Amino acid sequence: MGQAALACPRGRGWPQLRPGSGQNGAVHLLDPDDRHSTVDGERVCEAIAHLPDTEVLHEWVTRFALLADQTRLALLLCIHHAGEICVSDLAAATGVKDSTVSQALRLLRAHGVVTTRRDGRTIYYQLTDEVLPALLGQLPSGPDEPLHASGQQHRPA
Repeated sequence: MGQAALACPRGRGWPQLRPGSGQNGAVHLLDPDDRHSTVDGERVCEAIAHLPDTEVLHEWVTRFALLADQTRLALLLCIHHAGEICVSDLAAATGVKDSTVSQALRLLRAHGVVTTRRDGRTIYYQLTDEVLPALLGQLPSGPDEPLHASGQQHRPA
C-alpha cells in the first residue's frame, strides 16, 4: 500500500504529519487506496490544522456527553444562572427528586464540572469548569427566548 503526500501550506498536522515541503514543512500522508478521495487538498489541510489533539478532543466529548442528559443540563443551567445553590433548591427549581439531583451532581462533581461548599448540613454547588459558562450562556435563559438556527439568541429590544 503506497501513500500520497498532501503538502499543507499552513497548519499543524494530525498523527500522519511528516516533515516535508509545505511552507511550514507540513505534509500529510494519505493512503491512495483509501475509499475517501480528496477534492480540495487545501480544505483538507485547513480541517486537519484545526483539529485538536486526541486528549483535548476527548475532553470535549466528555463535556458534551455530560450536557447530553436533560436532568444534568437543567441542573447546570440552574447553577449557571443562580450561582451557588443547594440540592433541595435545585430539586425545587427543576422539579426533579432530591435523590435524582444528588445522583446527577455526584457525576458532575466526579468529572470536575461542579464543586461543593458545606455550610453546616447544607451543601452548595457551583460551576468549576471554565468553559461551560460560555456554552450554557448560548442556551435560551427562559421559555420565551428561542434559540435561532444561527445559534444566536434573540433578545427583544
